[in-house]
Amino acid sequence: MSKVPAIYQLGHLPIKDHVFSPDRTILAVTKENEVEVYKINPSHLDSKPQLIANLRDHDKTVTSVDISPDGSRILTCSQDRNALVWEYRDGEFKPTLVLLRINRAATVCRWSPDGQKFAVGSSDRIIAVCYYEEENDWWISKHLKKPIKSTITTLDWHPNGVLLACGSTDGHVRVFSGYIKGIDAKPEPSVWGSKLPFQTLCGDFTNETLAWIHGVKFSPDGNALAWVSHDSSIGVVYPDGEGLPPRSILNVKTDYLPFKSIVWTSDDSVVVGGFNCNLVVFKGNESSWQEAYKIEEQKDLTKDTPRNRDGDNDDDEDEDSPEISSHQALNMFKQMDLKGRVNKPGAGSSSKSAKALSTIHQNTIASIRNFAPGKVSTSGIDGKVVIFNV
Repeated sequence: MSKVPAIYQLGHLPIKDHVFSPDRTILAVTKENEVEVYKINPSHLDSKPQLIANLRDHDKTVTSVDISPDGSRILTCSQDRNALVWEYRDGEFKPTLVLLRINRAATVCRWSPDGQKFAVGSSDRIIAVCYYEEENDWWISKHLKKPIKSTITTLDWHPNGVLLACGSTDGHVRVFSGYIKGIDAKPEPSVWGSKLPFQTLCGDFTNETLAWIHGVKFSPDGNALAWVSHDSSIGVVYPDGEGLPPRSILNVKTDYLPFKSIVWTSDDSVVVGGFNCNLVVFKGNESSWQEAYKIEEQKDLTKDTPRNRDGDNDDDEDEDSPEISSHQALNMFKQMDLKGRVNKPGAGSSSKSAKALSTIHQNTIASIRNFAPGKVSTSGIDGKVVIFNV
């Protein structure tokens, strides 16, 4: 397998979420109020994805997409307060209704590991746990409410398919039981608890800043939970059993821009990415976690001063140059707002600030997914999906 990342530039609209099917032949990405479905050749990842369908039943921005573990259904949710389950029948994708019973935007959706149910987080301070009712041919939901007091931003299922972790804008990471009688087999006791009726709160964790939680993920063995939050930190908790305080709860502060997403590559290694446009690998265990390496070499553009024709640093000129007028400063902020970068007053297009970033992603990494052993896939606000070796 090639070590070079596979890069798919799928237009220039932001891709908030993406997902590959388990056999890695289908890729679904969210774009504004639709989902694009592509065919991929898993043995030639560098070949161009082929667009096979546009799922267009949502009226507002699609916030999240997921594919069921058997690869047969696509789940989407949107700011229009709806979730849809799409199945491929008679040559096209057809949607099935989901009764979410929420009054605000649906923000994130994830299938459980067995594909029997899924969870949808919302701005309504509710998580809807949905399962199929055959006699009516629709998906109905049970609600997890207490003690959630703010928008759910991220969800992840435990490998046992019963426990559900969520992160929200109040800075809390919570673990609930999503056990549904008649659908789930009785779960084995774990470090998270043994008696797990629906809506049992098995854990509630925060960090000192109470910053928004952007991503949560259970470790592959299910015995640890990691999250990333808007204060650029990573949290990891190792629970010790029902009613007992955690064996260990760690918070790793970094000086990067905030991370948006996190995945585990093994029981002692996570990959995170976000506003920094690069992936960073952290390794550790119950006693400590620390940064291991960055996936891409990254130049610090703020310190990169190109030489002018005389061979002097541009900075020397800046020392003598007159101060920027308020009109020029306003223009700089406008450019920053529109383009995410700014040309200095009087500087040509070759000025250092107009440079492309030294990373593959040229804008925020919005989501990271496990792709294959040793590989992760990312999607970004720059319209790219990239498969990295980690």
